[in-house]
Amino acid sequence: MDGFRFTLPYDVRVADVNYGGHVSNAAVLSFFQDARIAYLKHLGNFSEMDIGGCGIILPSAQVEYRAEMFLGDRLEIGVRVTELGGSSFAMAYRIEREGKVTAEGTTRLVSFDYGRRKPRRIPDEFRSAVVRFEELGA
Repeated sequence: MDGFRFTLPYDVRVADVNYGGHVSNAAVLSFFQDARIAYLKHLGNFSEMDIGGCGIILPSAQVEYRAEMFLGDRLEIGVRVTELGGSSFAMAYRIEREGKVTAEGTTRLVSFDYGRRKPRRIPDEFRSAVVRFEELGA
């Protein structure tokens, strides 16, 4: 998938489909989360609860639907970090079916200390792993 160094294959399941016969809005956000979790693990065995001493929270998400998706569709979900700030970062997502875009989106994620219930700086270990993998400027 052009522009994405990491992708996750996904087969649409019955639970992903709504009464309209296509993939639901909520399922697309779950697809993004599944891809994000796999990306974090691939990046350095990180998780949403541990990116090097703290977790992450998601204060905003944006989705643009390009085409319907249906039960049994074989999808490819691309995910990448597009921006690294002091305590937050942005991720972009693309879902394709047979090379054609069905949905795109972004999320803003904040490095979060769950013990203190406060945002904190992105851990150096995670920042370095992202910069290396995505070939971003530090």
